[in-house]
Amino acid sequence: MSARLSPSRRKFWKTYQPTTLRAALEGCKEHAREARNLSVERIATDMGLNDHWSLYKWIESGRFPAVLLTTYQNVCGINLVTRWMAMHERRLLVDMPVGKAGDEDDMVALATQFSQAVQLLRDFYKSNGATDPAPVLDALRSHLESVAHHHINVAGFSQPELDFAP
Repeated sequence: MSARLSPSRRKFWKTYQPTTLRAALEGCKEHAREARNLSVERIATDMGLNDHWSLYKWIESGRFPAVLLTTYQNVCGINLVTRWMAMHERRLLVDMPVGKAGDEDDMVALATQFSQAVQLLRDFYKSNGATDPAPVLDALRSHLESVAHHHINVAGFSQPELDFAP
């Protein structure tokens, strides 16, 4: 049974960028608890592990078996480890578009996001770097991901994919 996230928590998890591998692993566990009402014992069971103490040990030490990372993220319902790895390697992640045409709400959201990112960037440069760069970087990364998503969607628009979603 899945728990409902409030809009503010949904937005938090959508934009959260972990800064360490351990924070990413713990964030996945917290998301599973909040969004899916899963305990560590249940996460371990759904991953096919016999002992949930191993999961605690891997999260605490940050030494998680690579072969189980995708399963862990799927069970938890969020890809924070993948986000951390991409950020650590200075890469940008883009969700694969589903091939649906953007509507007016998508365009308004994109324009609003761009405006906010430019405002933060302008304020940062105006202060000669005296303000915290983290919100500026987050806003710019988020906007670039959104634009890249639309870029891929437009590029693949002439070749629609099969809709396997339930």
